[in-house]
Amino acid sequence: MKRFALLFLFFATSLSANKTLHFSEELYDDIWVQKYKVNEILFEDKSEFQKVCVFENDFFGRVLAIDGIIQTSEKDEFFYHEMLTHVPMFSHANPRNILVVGGGDGGVLRELLKHPGVDAITLVELDSTIIEISKKYMPSLSDGAFDHPKVKVVIEDGCKFVKANQNQFDVIIVDSTDPIGPAEVLFTSEFYGDCKASLKEDGILVCQNGVSFLQNEELVNSHKRREEHFKNSSYYLAPIPSYIGGSMAFGIASDKEGFNRFDEEVLEERMSTLEAPLRYYNPSVHVAAFSLPNYILNDLE
Repeated sequence: MKRFALLFLFFATSLSANKTLHFSEELYDDIWVQKYKVNEILFEDKSEFQKVCVFENDFFGRVLAIDGIIQTSEKDEFFYHEMLTHVPMFSHANPRNILVVGGGDGGVLRELLKHPGVDAITLVELDSTIIEISKKYMPSLSDGAFDHPKVKVVIEDGCKFVKANQNQFDVIIVDSTDPIGPAEVLFTSEFYGDCKASLKEDGILVCQNGVSFLQNEELVNSHKRREEHFKNSSYYLAPIPSYIGGSMAFGIASDKEGFNRFDEEVLEERMSTLEAPLRYYNPSVHVAAFSLPNYILNDLE
């Protein structure tokens, strides 16, 4: 274990009355802290780009954290991966060529492969360590997806890849960390413009845009930047238990009119083609997820 890890974990342990080891998330450390009981540290090291940690928790199972921020857990990952994947996939009439930017844990790949109509999936991940560690310590997330013949993995800067590949994809899914460090460029107007150029006609872009209540600035700024390039841009929401502070906001954009408004019957017909069951997503959830509370609507106005 590296020295930074020993110092961090000792600090977390010293705060606990019963001396139980805890992982303290750093995302909102000036206003709000959540702590996870740590049964065992499976991996902790610094890659070329970021600090990576995988630990075991009684309830959440194995948990992945990057730069002190919780990314996913075995217990609740299906909330996030199903909503990030199936909402844009079922919003498109015929998605065949898919790009995933980030997503090195493999959860989005696993969900995409449930769509039999998909011809090809390209995953572009900056940090190969995330893929290697996820496959080794959290293999249920990808469930073998990295070895599927439809999947191509590219270790490269996602911004450079998108800029160099225009008019290629039906759906682009940006499964990134928060706009801190290497992922910051994935929240810029330039990147959204390059995504627009990389999509085919009626293509759909979806991005994670943080917990709306606590990351309001990210929500508003990302929406404005996507509106500069897409005729239609909106959000849908989903609760992710391991992300504190309320519902996660997913930014979705397309030039196609009405791409985010569907009758449940249409979604049910499209969902009938899936080759595996889902645990969170269903057509009713899809429709309801686009109903935004007033505080978000007011902010976006």
